[in-house]
Amino acid sequence: MPSQILTQEVFNFLKDLEKNNNRDWFEKNKAAFKKQEKAVKGFLNTVLDKLKAHDEIEKLKMFRIYRDVRFSKDKTPYKSHLAGSFTRAGAKLRGGYYVHIKSGGSFIATGFWEPNKEDLFRIRKELELDAEEFRSVISAPKFKKIWGEIQGDELKTAPKGFDKEHQDIDLIKMKQFIFIRKFTDKEVLSADFADKIDESFKAIRPYFDLMSDILTTDLNGESLLN
Repeated sequence: MPSQILTQEVFNFLKDLEKNNNRDWFEKNKAAFKKQEKAVKGFLNTVLDKLKAHDEIEKLKMFRIYRDVRFSKDKTPYKSHLAGSFTRAGAKLRGGYYVHIKSGGSFIATGFWEPNKEDLFRIRKELELDAEEFRSVISAPKFKKIWGEIQGDELKTAPKGFDKEHQDIDLIKMKQFIFIRKFTDKEVLSADFADKIDESFKAIRPYFDLMSDILTTDLNGESLLN
C-alpha cells in the first residue's frame, strides 16, 4: 500500500543534497536517496489512485534525480527536488499534471507546458476567433481561488499572421498555458496533502475539457479524430 504522507526525512535529504551536490557524496548516500525516492514514488502512487477516481490516467512518470548538464552552465550533477508527472489517456484527453517536491519550493502545476507547433497554432486561432469561453473558464471564482492567474512564457509581440491590436493579444502571444499552485513545507508534510493535490487537479477539469475540445476539432467544430 503506497504511503499517503511525506515525512521531514525527504526534505532533510534534499537539503543535504543541495549542500553536497557532487558524485562522491551522492554515492556515499545512495541508500538514503533510494529510501526517499521510494517514499515520494509511494506518495505519487497515492495521488495516482485518487486521480483515477475522476480522470483517465495513462501513466505516472517519476523524473530521475540526475541533471542533464550538457547544455547548462550549472554543472551540478543532481537536482535538489523530486518530481513526477501524470499523463492523461487517449487522444481526446489533453493536458497533464505535475508534482514538485523541494524544501521551501514545492508546487504542483498543470496545463500545457510545451504545446507542439500545430497545437499552439490551433489554440491561437481559437483565441483569435473568440476568447470569451476561455476567459470565462479561467476567471471562474472557484477556479481562481485554487489556481490564480494563467502563467507561461510569451512572445514580445504578436505571432506572425496575427493582429498585434487584437483585443485578446495578451492570450494569443502566449507560448505556454499553465497554472501553478505553491505549497509550504508544512502543507506538504500534512496528512491531507494528497487530498489537496487531488482537489486542485479536479478543479482544473473545466479548463482541460475546453482545451481538449479545441485541440481535437477544427475551427468549424468538426472532429479531427477518426
